[in-house]
Amino acid sequence: MKRRLVILTEIIAPYRIPVFNALAARAEVDLHVIFLAETDPGLRQWQVYRDEIRFPYQVLKSYRRRVGRFNVLFTRGVSTALRARSPEIILSGGYNYPAMWQALRWARRRGIPFLLWSESNILDARRNFWGVEALKRRFIHACQSHVVPGASATAYLQTFGVAQERIFIAPNAVDVDRFSNGTEQARQDPGLRQRLGLPRRYLLYVGRLVRAKGVFDLLTAYATLPEGIRRDVGLVLAGDGQEFEELCRRSREIHQGVVVFPGFLQRDELPAYYALAEALVFPTHSDPWGLVVNEAMACGLPVIVSKVAGCVADLVRNGENGYVIGAGDPQALSQAMDQLLNAPQLQRQMGHHSLEISSRFTPEAWAQGLVRAIAGNLGESRG
Repeated sequence: MKRRLVILTEIIAPYRIPVFNALAARAEVDLHVIFLAETDPGLRQWQVYRDEIRFPYQVLKSYRRRVGRFNVLFTRGVSTALRARSPEIILSGGYNYPAMWQALRWARRRGIPFLLWSESNILDARRNFWGVEALKRRFIHACQSHVVPGASATAYLQTFGVAQERIFIAPNAVDVDRFSNGTEQARQDPGLRQRLGLPRRYLLYVGRLVRAKGVFDLLTAYATLPEGIRRDVGLVLAGDGQEFEELCRRSREIHQGVVVFPGFLQRDELPAYYALAEALVFPTHSDPWGLVVNEAMACGLPVIVSKVAGCVADLVRNGENGYVIGAGDPQALSQAMDQLLNAPQLQRQMGHHSLEISSRFTPEAWAQGLVRAIAGNLGESRG
Protein backbone atom coordinates (compact mmCIF):
# COMPACT_ATOMS: atom_id res chain seq x y z
CA MET A 1 0.00 0.00 0.00
CA LYS A 2 1.43 3.37 -1.04
CA ARG A 3 1.57 5.99 1.71
CA ARG A 4 1.04 9.61 0.73
CA LEU A 5 4.15 11.51 1.80
CA VAL A 6 4.75 15.24 1.37
CA ILE A 7 8.29 16.57 1.76
CA LEU A 8 8.56 20.29 2.46
CA THR A 9 12.02 21.65 1.64
CA GLU A 10 13.64 24.93 0.66
CA ILE A 11 14.99 24.78 -2.90
CA ILE A 12 15.58 22.40 -5.83
CA ALA A 13 19.17 21.62 -4.85
CA PRO A 14 20.99 19.30 -7.29
CA TYR A 15 22.04 16.91 -4.53
CA ARG A 16 18.42 16.39 -3.41
CA ILE A 17 17.08 15.28 -6.79
CA PRO A 18 18.74 11.80 -6.76
CA VAL A 19 17.51 10.93 -3.27
CA PHE A 20 13.97 12.11 -4.01
CA ASN A 21 14.02 10.13 -7.26
CA ALA A 22 15.07 7.01 -5.35
CA LEU A 23 12.26 7.52 -2.84
CA ALA A 24 9.67 8.10 -5.56
CA ALA A 25 10.70 4.76 -7.11
CA ARG A 26 9.75 2.87 -3.94
CA ALA A 27 6.52 0.88 -4.09
CA GLU A 28 5.65 1.94 -0.53
CA VAL A 29 5.59 5.70 -1.18
CA ASP A 30 3.36 8.14 -3.06
CA LEU A 31 5.72 11.12 -2.96
CA HIS A 32 5.03 14.79 -3.53
CA VAL A 33 7.66 17.48 -2.86
CA ILE A 34 6.82 21.09 -2.05
CA PHE A 35 9.73 23.47 -2.65
CA LEU A 36 9.51 26.84 -0.94
CA ALA A 37 11.52 28.42 -3.76
CA GLU A 38 13.26 27.29 -6.92
CA THR A 39 16.75 28.41 -5.88
CA ASP A 40 18.65 30.91 -3.73
CA PRO A 41 20.82 32.99 -6.08
CA GLY A 42 22.18 35.04 -3.21
CA LEU A 43 23.90 32.02 -1.66
CA ARG A 44 24.84 29.59 -4.46
CA GLN A 45 24.70 29.51 -8.24
CA TRP A 46 23.37 25.97 -8.53
CA GLN A 47 21.87 24.92 -11.83
CA VAL A 48 18.35 23.52 -11.58
CA TYR A 49 18.26 20.12 -13.28
CA ARG A 50 14.52 19.96 -13.98
CA ASP A 51 14.91 17.32 -16.70
CA GLU A 52 16.23 14.86 -14.09
CA ILE A 53 13.28 15.16 -11.73
CA ARG A 54 11.27 11.91 -11.54
CA PHE A 55 8.82 12.85 -8.79
CA PRO A 56 5.78 15.14 -8.64
CA TYR A 57 6.56 18.52 -7.15
CA GLN A 58 5.54 22.14 -6.99
CA VAL A 59 7.30 25.42 -6.23
CA LEU A 60 5.48 27.90 -4.04
CA LYS A 61 5.37 31.62 -4.70
CA SER A 62 7.94 33.25 -2.47
CA TYR A 63 10.27 36.16 -1.87
CA ARG A 64 13.35 36.63 0.29
CA ARG A 65 14.23 39.38 2.66
CA ARG A 66 17.21 40.04 4.89
CA VAL A 67 16.18 40.65 8.51
CA GLY A 68 19.30 41.49 10.53
CA ARG A 69 21.65 38.56 10.00
CA PHE A 70 18.85 36.21 9.00
CA ASN A 71 17.79 35.29 5.49
CA VAL A 72 13.99 35.05 5.72
CA LEU A 73 11.96 33.32 3.02
CA PHE A 74 8.27 34.24 2.85
CA THR A 75 5.92 31.95 0.93
CA ARG A 76 2.27 31.71 -0.04
CA GLY A 77 0.06 28.69 -0.54
CA VAL A 78 1.45 26.13 1.93
CA SER A 79 -1.93 25.16 3.37
CA THR A 80 -3.54 25.03 -0.06
CA ALA A 81 -0.78 22.76 -1.34
CA LEU A 82 -1.10 20.43 1.64
CA ARG A 83 -4.88 20.20 1.33
CA ALA A 84 -4.55 19.34 -2.35
CA ARG A 85 -2.24 16.41 -1.58
CA SER A 86 -4.03 15.18 1.58
CA PRO A 87 -0.83 13.63 2.99
CA GLU A 88 -0.77 10.79 5.46
CA ILE A 89 2.63 11.93 6.71
CA ILE A 90 4.78 15.07 6.27
CA LEU A 91 8.56 15.48 6.35
CA SER A 92 9.92 19.00 6.90
CA GLY A 93 13.48 19.80 5.82
CA GLY A 94 14.08 22.21 8.68
CA TYR A 95 12.43 24.64 11.07
CA ASN A 96 13.93 27.96 9.98
CA TYR A 97 11.18 29.30 7.68
CA PRO A 98 7.62 30.42 8.50
CA ALA A 99 6.17 27.93 5.98
CA MET A 100 7.55 25.03 8.02
CA TRP A 101 5.83 26.28 11.18
CA GLN A 102 2.64 26.76 9.20
CA ALA A 103 2.85 23.18 7.93
CA LEU A 104 3.49 21.92 11.48
CA ARG A 105 0.33 23.64 12.77
CA TRP A 106 -1.66 22.34 9.78
CA ALA A 107 -0.54 18.77 10.46
CA ARG A 108 -1.14 18.86 14.22
CA ARG A 109 -4.69 20.16 13.81
CA ARG A 110 -5.43 17.13 11.63
CA GLY A 111 -3.50 14.55 13.61
CA ILE A 112 -1.08 13.89 10.74
CA PRO A 113 2.42 12.67 11.70
CA PHE A 114 4.93 15.48 11.17
CA LEU A 115 8.62 14.57 10.97
CA LEU A 116 11.67 16.84 11.10
CA TRP A 117 14.55 16.15 8.71
CA SER A 118 17.48 17.57 10.66
CA GLU A 119 21.22 17.67 9.93
CA SER A 120 22.35 19.79 12.89
CA ASN A 121 25.19 18.22 14.85
CA ILE A 122 26.53 18.65 18.33
CA LEU A 123 29.93 19.99 17.22
CA ASP A 124 28.60 22.59 14.78
CA ALA A 125 29.85 26.01 15.86
CA ARG A 126 26.71 27.83 14.75
CA ARG A 127 24.56 28.86 17.68
CA ASN A 128 21.68 31.31 17.58
CA PHE A 129 20.65 33.72 20.32
CA TRP A 130 18.41 32.37 23.07
CA GLY A 131 15.12 33.32 21.40
CA VAL A 132 15.87 31.34 18.25
CA GLU A 133 17.18 28.41 20.32
CA ALA A 134 13.95 28.40 22.31
CA LEU A 135 11.87 28.30 19.12
CA LYS A 136 14.05 25.48 17.78
CA ARG A 137 13.49 23.45 20.94
CA ARG A 138 9.74 24.04 20.69
CA PHE A 139 9.67 22.88 17.06
CA ILE A 140 11.77 19.78 17.78
CA HIS A 141 9.50 18.65 20.60
CA ALA A 142 6.36 19.29 18.53
CA CYS A 143 7.47 16.80 15.86
CA GLN A 144 6.39 13.19 16.14
CA SER A 145 9.72 11.80 14.93
CA HIS A 146 13.00 12.86 13.37
CA VAL A 147 15.01 11.82 10.32
CA VAL A 148 18.77 12.36 10.54
CA PRO A 149 21.78 11.58 8.31
CA GLY A 150 23.92 9.87 10.92
CA ALA A 151 25.51 9.61 14.35
CA SER A 152 26.35 13.28 15.00
CA ALA A 153 22.81 14.48 14.23
CA THR A 154 21.41 11.70 16.41
CA ALA A 155 23.57 12.80 19.33
CA TYR A 156 22.49 16.41 18.81
CA LEU A 157 18.78 15.58 19.02
CA GLN A 158 19.37 13.53 22.14
CA THR A 159 20.64 16.69 23.87
CA PHE A 160 17.08 17.98 23.45
CA GLY A 161 15.73 14.86 25.16
CA VAL A 162 14.50 13.18 21.96
CA ALA A 163 14.21 9.44 22.55
CA GLN A 164 16.22 7.06 20.38
CA GLU A 165 13.08 5.31 19.12
CA ARG A 166 11.87 8.61 17.66
CA ILE A 167 15.02 9.01 15.53
CA PHE A 168 15.36 7.35 12.11
CA ILE A 169 18.59 7.38 10.10
CA ALA A 170 18.52 8.08 6.37
CA PRO A 171 22.21 8.48 5.44
CA ASN A 172 23.12 11.60 3.52
CA ALA A 173 23.93 10.61 -0.04
CA VAL A 174 25.01 11.83 -3.44
CA ASP A 175 24.64 10.14 -6.80
CA VAL A 176 27.61 7.83 -6.29
CA ASP A 177 27.43 6.33 -9.78
CA ARG A 178 27.40 9.74 -11.45
CA PHE A 179 30.52 10.88 -9.61
CA SER A 180 32.46 7.63 -9.92
CA ASN A 181 31.65 7.29 -13.63
CA GLY A 182 32.51 10.93 -14.27
CA THR A 183 35.82 10.46 -12.51
CA GLU A 184 36.70 7.40 -14.59
CA GLN A 185 35.98 9.27 -17.81
CA ALA A 186 38.03 12.28 -16.69
CA ARG A 187 41.07 10.16 -15.85
CA GLN A 188 41.03 8.71 -19.35
CA ASP A 189 41.29 12.17 -20.94
CA PRO A 190 45.02 12.97 -21.31
CA GLY A 191 44.48 16.62 -22.21
CA LEU A 192 41.96 17.48 -19.49
CA ARG A 193 44.43 18.78 -16.91
CA GLN A 194 45.92 21.26 -19.34
CA ARG A 195 42.53 22.44 -20.63
CA LEU A 196 41.36 23.13 -17.08
CA GLY A 197 44.60 24.89 -16.16
CA LEU A 198 45.28 22.58 -13.22
CA PRO A 199 48.66 21.82 -11.59
CA ARG A 200 50.32 18.47 -12.25
CA ARG A 201 49.48 17.51 -8.67
CA TYR A 202 47.15 19.37 -6.31
CA LEU A 203 45.05 19.26 -3.16
CA LEU A 204 41.42 20.27 -3.65
CA TYR A 205 38.93 22.28 -1.62
CA VAL A 206 35.31 22.57 -2.77
CA GLY A 207 32.87 24.90 -1.05
CA ARG A 208 32.09 28.48 -0.20
CA LEU A 209 35.02 30.84 0.20
CA VAL A 210 34.08 32.12 3.64
CA ARG A 211 35.95 32.09 6.96
CA ALA A 212 33.57 29.57 8.53
CA LYS A 213 34.78 26.93 6.08
CA GLY A 214 38.39 27.18 7.31
CA VAL A 215 39.75 28.39 3.98
CA PHE A 216 42.31 30.71 5.60
CA ASP A 217 43.52 27.81 7.74
CA LEU A 218 43.97 25.84 4.52
CA LEU A 219 45.96 28.61 2.86
CA THR A 220 48.17 28.96 5.94
CA ALA A 221 48.68 25.20 6.13
CA TYR A 222 49.65 25.04 2.47
CA ALA A 223 52.11 27.93 2.88
CA THR A 224 53.88 26.06 5.71
CA LEU A 225 54.34 22.82 3.77
CA PRO A 226 57.98 22.05 2.96
CA GLU A 227 59.12 24.07 -0.01
CA GLY A 228 59.85 20.95 -2.05
CA ILE A 229 56.26 19.78 -1.71
CA ARG A 230 54.86 23.20 -2.65
CA ARG A 231 56.96 23.19 -5.82
CA ASP A 232 55.42 19.83 -6.75
CA VAL A 233 51.87 20.13 -5.41
CA GLY A 234 49.44 23.01 -5.92
CA LEU A 235 46.25 23.97 -4.12
CA VAL A 236 42.91 24.36 -5.91
CA LEU A 237 40.07 26.21 -4.15
CA ALA A 238 36.83 25.69 -6.08
CA GLY A 239 33.93 27.93 -5.12
CA ASP A 240 32.99 31.52 -4.57
CA GLY A 241 32.20 33.74 -1.61
CA GLN A 242 32.93 36.97 0.20
CA GLU A 243 36.57 36.10 0.99
CA PHE A 244 37.58 35.48 -2.63
CA GLU A 245 39.58 38.70 -3.07
CA GLU A 246 41.43 38.35 0.24
CA LEU A 247 42.28 34.72 -0.48
CA CYS A 248 43.65 35.68 -3.88
CA ARG A 249 45.76 38.42 -2.31
CA ARG A 250 47.21 36.12 0.34
CA SER A 251 47.84 33.33 -2.16
CA ARG A 252 50.11 35.66 -4.16
CA GLU A 253 52.34 35.98 -1.09
CA ILE A 254 53.09 32.23 -1.11
CA HIS A 255 56.40 31.53 -2.82
CA GLN A 256 57.33 28.22 -4.43
CA GLY A 257 53.72 27.16 -4.72
CA VAL A 258 50.64 27.65 -6.86
CA VAL A 259 47.04 28.34 -5.81
CA VAL A 260 44.29 28.09 -8.42
CA PHE A 261 40.77 29.54 -8.12
CA PRO A 262 38.51 27.97 -10.80
CA GLY A 263 35.39 29.67 -9.39
CA PHE A 264 32.05 28.09 -8.65
CA LEU A 265 31.65 24.67 -10.29
CA GLN A 266 28.36 23.10 -11.26
CA ARG A 267 27.70 19.47 -10.32
CA ASP A 268 28.72 18.05 -13.70
CA GLU A 269 32.00 19.98 -13.68
CA LEU A 270 33.11 18.62 -10.32
CA PRO A 271 34.11 15.01 -11.19
CA ALA A 272 36.97 16.23 -13.39
CA TYR A 273 38.46 18.25 -10.52
CA TYR A 274 38.05 15.37 -8.07
CA ALA A 275 39.50 12.91 -10.59
CA LEU A 276 42.81 14.73 -10.97
CA ALA A 277 43.30 15.69 -7.30
CA GLU A 278 45.50 14.02 -4.68
CA ALA A 279 42.91 14.47 -1.92
CA LEU A 280 40.00 16.61 -0.76
CA VAL A 281 40.74 18.97 2.13
CA PHE A 282 37.68 20.21 4.04
CA PRO A 283 38.86 22.18 7.12
CA THR A 284 35.47 23.65 8.03
CA HIS A 285 34.79 25.34 11.36
CA SER A 286 31.06 24.69 11.08
CA ASP A 287 29.11 22.31 8.88
CA PRO A 288 26.01 20.16 9.54
CA TRP A 289 27.35 17.47 7.19
CA GLY A 290 29.59 18.29 4.18
CA LEU A 291 28.32 16.54 1.05
CA VAL A 292 31.52 17.40 -0.81
CA VAL A 293 33.13 14.69 1.32
CA ASN A 294 30.60 12.16 -0.07
CA GLU A 295 31.40 13.37 -3.58
CA ALA A 296 35.16 13.13 -3.16
CA MET A 297 34.93 9.65 -1.64
CA ALA A 298 32.70 8.48 -4.51
CA CYS A 299 35.54 9.63 -6.78
CA GLY A 300 38.06 7.51 -4.86
CA LEU A 301 39.86 10.31 -3.00
CA PRO A 302 41.38 10.35 0.48
CA VAL A 303 39.87 13.12 2.59
CA ILE A 304 41.26 15.44 5.25
CA VAL A 305 38.34 16.79 7.28
CA SER A 306 37.97 18.80 10.47
CA LYS A 307 36.22 16.94 13.27
CA VAL A 308 33.30 19.38 13.46
CA ALA A 309 31.87 18.34 10.07
CA GLY A 310 28.75 16.27 10.68
CA CYS A 311 29.82 13.61 8.19
CA VAL A 312 32.99 12.64 10.06
CA ALA A 313 31.44 10.13 12.47
CA ASP A 314 29.89 8.19 9.59
CA LEU A 315 32.24 8.69 6.64
CA VAL A 316 35.80 9.33 7.80
CA ARG A 317 37.96 6.72 9.51
CA ASN A 318 41.09 8.43 10.72
CA GLY A 319 44.16 6.82 9.15
CA GLU A 320 42.05 4.51 6.98
CA ASN A 321 40.43 6.68 4.30
CA GLY A 322 41.85 10.02 5.39
CA TYR A 323 42.66 12.14 8.41
CA VAL A 324 40.50 13.94 10.96
CA ILE A 325 42.01 17.15 12.36
CA GLY A 326 40.86 19.81 14.80
CA ALA A 327 39.04 22.83 13.44
CA GLY A 328 41.08 26.03 13.30
CA ASP A 329 44.42 24.20 13.56
CA PRO A 330 46.58 25.03 10.50
CA GLN A 331 49.61 23.23 11.96
CA ALA A 332 47.74 19.91 12.32
CA LEU A 333 46.25 20.44 8.88
CA SER A 334 49.66 21.01 7.33
CA GLN A 335 51.03 17.88 9.02
CA ALA A 336 48.16 15.77 7.69
CA MET A 337 48.66 17.14 4.17
CA ASP A 338 52.41 16.53 4.37
CA GLN A 339 51.96 12.98 5.65
CA LEU A 340 49.48 12.08 2.93
CA LEU A 341 51.49 13.59 0.08
CA ASN A 342 54.63 11.72 1.16
CA ALA A 343 52.96 8.30 1.24
CA PRO A 344 51.69 7.46 -2.27
CA GLN A 345 50.89 3.84 -1.42
CA LEU A 346 48.89 4.89 1.65
CA GLN A 347 47.16 7.54 -0.46
CA ARG A 348 46.01 4.88 -2.94
CA GLN A 349 44.83 2.60 -0.14
CA MET A 350 42.87 5.45 1.44
CA GLY A 351 41.23 6.19 -1.91
CA HIS A 352 40.09 2.56 -2.19
CA HIS A 353 38.67 2.66 1.33
CA SER A 354 36.79 5.86 0.46
CA LEU A 355 35.18 4.09 -2.48
CA GLU A 356 34.14 1.17 -0.28
CA ILE A 357 32.58 3.42 2.36
CA SER A 358 30.81 5.66 -0.15
CA SER A 359 29.14 2.63 -1.76
CA ARG A 360 26.88 2.43 1.32
CA PHE A 361 25.83 6.10 1.17
CA THR A 362 23.60 5.99 -1.89
CA PRO A 363 20.24 7.57 -2.76
CA GLU A 364 18.69 4.10 -2.39
CA ALA A 365 20.03 3.83 1.17
CA TRP A 366 18.52 7.22 1.98
CA ALA A 367 15.18 6.14 0.51
CA GLN A 368 15.24 2.95 2.58
CA GLY A 369 15.72 5.04 5.72
CA LEU A 370 12.70 7.16 4.80
CA VAL A 371 10.59 4.07 4.21
CA ARG A 372 11.47 2.86 7.71
CA ALA A 373 10.54 6.25 9.15
CA ILE A 374 7.18 6.24 7.36
CA ALA A 375 6.39 2.71 8.52
CA GLY A 376 7.46 3.43 12.08
CA ASN A 377 5.25 6.50 12.32
CA LEU A 378 2.18 4.90 10.73
CA GLY A 379 2.21 1.88 13.03
CA GLU A 380 3.75 -0.53 10.55
CA SER A 381 6.89 -2.66 10.71
CA ARG A 382 10.09 -0.57 10.58
CA GLY A 383 11.61 -3.09 8.10
